[in-house]
Amino acid sequence: MGEQLRPDICVIGAGSGGLSVAAAAAQLGVSVVLVESGKMGGDCLNYGCVPSKALLAAGRRAQLMRTSQPFGVTPTSPTINAEAVHAHVQEVIAAIAPNDSVERFTGLGVRVIQAPAQFRDKRTVLAGEHAIQARRFVVATGSSPTVPPISGLDQVPYFTNETIFSNTEPLRRLIVIGAGPIGLELAQAHSRLGSRVIVLEAQKAFAKDDPELAEIVLKKLRAEGIDIREGVRVAEVARAGEGIAVTIIADGEREIVEATHLLVATGRRPNIDGLNLDAAGIRHDRTGIKVSRGLKTSNRRVYAIGDVTGGPQFTHAANYQAGIVIRRALFRLPARVNPDLMPWVTFTDPELAHVGLTEDEARRRHKKINVLRWPYQENDRAQAERVTDGFVKVTTTPKGRILGATIAGEHAGELIHVWSLAVSAGLKIGALTGMIAPYPTLGEINRRVAYMYYMPKLGNDLVRRVIKLLAKLG
Repeated sequence: MGEQLRPDICVIGAGSGGLSVAAAAAQLGVSVVLVESGKMGGDCLNYGCVPSKALLAAGRRAQLMRTSQPFGVTPTSPTINAEAVHAHVQEVIAAIAPNDSVERFTGLGVRVIQAPAQFRDKRTVLAGEHAIQARRFVVATGSSPTVPPISGLDQVPYFTNETIFSNTEPLRRLIVIGAGPIGLELAQAHSRLGSRVIVLEAQKAFAKDDPELAEIVLKKLRAEGIDIREGVRVAEVARAGEGIAVTIIADGEREIVEATHLLVATGRRPNIDGLNLDAAGIRHDRTGIKVSRGLKTSNRRVYAIGDVTGGPQFTHAANYQAGIVIRRALFRLPARVNPDLMPWVTFTDPELAHVGLTEDEARRRHKKINVLRWPYQENDRAQAERVTDGFVKVTTTPKGRILGATIAGEHAGELIHVWSLAVSAGLKIGALTGMIAPYPTLGEINRRVAYMYYMPKLGNDLVRRVIKLLAKLG
């Protein structure tokens, strides 16, 4: 065995959460060892958030060319260069990669070890030729695509989110298995880039989102020509000439759908294989490492954050959890995760964004709630941009405390920010009505929906009598 290392913190995994812990700890003067066996930046930079948004941006440009007629601009059918689209995606990754590089973190004072990590015992991690005994460990190894046990799947070529961004050829007909955020984002991106796309979902598309707002997005995706089939079971996959044949069962009827390519987007599993967690006394199961609300595992020396815990699989969730670990591990503060604060966005067009409690969750937790809505079509900027599909829905307590918000529509991911602040700060709806929103902006939608809380009160007889009395007084 080689060098013995005794840092204050050892971080296992250089995805967004692990990098956040390592950077913050190093900048606070703490000795840090970072262990990563794969690419720096993890899934988000290399296979997830960054490349998918770059691909969606390419698809959006193509769609704008097709749909310019209402603006007095002659539409055209764009020519898609698959190799150039691939180059665009890789250039975006390359532009961001230095922020997550070994060189940057070494410059911060972090000791980076590029090797697999495994626990030898409750106090020691082995990585390459090193034995690391840290005061605290943070496991942030993320997750990987789940490949379902479909008959014949192992006999055909298929993409996952870890491989599809390496593609450089046109995908003439694409079958996507899975209608969650990953599946539907990639379905729309490829549809706009010239693919004929079929999406197969065993249950309900956007199953975790508010169904009323999810339907707005699904309607738009179907209008663009994406064939989304819900409640179908994939029974078998086989080769069909140079393509792929997928046998599905819906309402007891069997059907074969064919395509040139296949994408599997059926969820993710935690990356815990090879960590030897049992040797460290760390409780875990197939859903991930078990942690307390303070993100501590059953081994008091070890924290776990991000996808590996089986919680929300978002980059910002891992970063949020990284902050909690820093506060607990370095400052001994009693910070804890509050899952009600976590926003999420699906970056389809229109976007679907949410924070706080959904309407159903709010009704289960509170006896009475208010549900407020305001449509995009009542917003002047939305009319000017011709993006009038969608609305914002907000839930509050009877006394006006904001419980949650969901938005389906143009730039929903940007508009949800103010509601994320409101939920995090425990604000009442009056805080939004007092906000001055620049005109004309989509952000006015958030202010207008807030006013809906007061509309029933304006019709109150007592309010009307008070107004009349004040008018008589001059």
